[in-house]
Amino acid sequence: MTDLGAVFDAFLDDFLPADYVENYQRYRGDAELRKAYQAAAFDEGWLIPEWGRDEGGRDLNGADALAVKLVGARRRVPRLMNIQGVGVAAPAIRAFGTAAQRDRLLRPAARGDEWWALGMSEPGAGSDLASLRTTATLTDGVFTVNGQKIWTTQGDEARWCTLYVRTATGGKPHHGISCLILDMRSPGVVVRPIRTAGPAVESFCEVFLDDVKVPQDALLGELNGGWTVAMSSLEHERDMIWINTWLETNRAMGPALRAPDLAQHQLVKLGRALADAESVRLTGLRTAAQRFADLPSPAASILKLLGSESVQRAALLSLEVAGEKAFDDPALFDERLDSLGATIYGGTSEVQRNIIAERTLGLPKGRL
Repeated sequence: MTDLGAVFDAFLDDFLPADYVENYQRYRGDAELRKAYQAAAFDEGWLIPEWGRDEGGRDLNGADALAVKLVGARRRVPRLMNIQGVGVAAPAIRAFGTAAQRDRLLRPAARGDEWWALGMSEPGAGSDLASLRTTATLTDGVFTVNGQKIWTTQGDEARWCTLYVRTATGGKPHHGISCLILDMRSPGVVVRPIRTAGPAVESFCEVFLDDVKVPQDALLGELNGGWTVAMSSLEHERDMIWINTWLETNRAMGPALRAPDLAQHQLVKLGRALADAESVRLTGLRTAAQRFADLPSPAASILKLLGSESVQRAALLSLEVAGEKAFDDPALFDERLDSLGATIYGGTSEVQRNIIAERTLGLPKGRL
């Protein structure tokens, strides 16, 4: 892996601006740089290095691919413009798509040429996918879709959406869900952006679907098999989230580590943050090793929960240590506001706790 790491480092040296590290906050919002990085990294096989060469990867084994991604995270490579297209939609298309779907959609999704949204969350359901109420009725080879989605990242800019809909009722709720590939330009699709606090790195939207027609050949996976597609897709997303939360926790601790004097209670918080970061790293490596060996990975939800909450605590500690001086450093506030989303994307902390309780600890489902 040493040689591959050096080659990837050299690629980044050539691609990134010379002042990228010193001016990271400025480049962080540079849309043109972010677009160019995604395309160039894909073209060179670095973006998804575990994929085959004919798919745009380098055909690396899991350990080598992870090592490449760690190099990229350490170098703080530009945030992808449409991260859910690469991290969630593309793996789903690759695993469950027909040959025609893969030929048409896979490369543009991974390279960033066509953006994707994820139609999962709904009002009243949130991250509880099994409770979704958006319906799709199949008649003469066409689905008619009605319902609403919310917190749809980049729904106002996406060309496509992996839309999760209810196609059957009765039995267990998750058994009647299907995944459709929705063209966001279809008649009957209305997208409304949602205003949020903090720096708007990506937009959030609500999506209204009124008698939207979707052809049957846009079904991704099996009819009523959407739960399997969703769980597989989210595993890809959660598998790599830990790398970013580990590094962001370390970075968020920077001001506290550099502070000349800390109160006793702040030292205790800093010690916890350091322990959190190391726990995330070790648990992430253990989870990755289980994946490489095709073993079940019960720690995935623990890792997501620990990582997302540790970065929040570290960012809050840095604000506390800075005190009134934080008003002279907007980046501290941006880091804190950014960290708040970590307990939402990839499955909320509440959902992760339920998964841990039921699947890892074997506890019965709670009832209110």
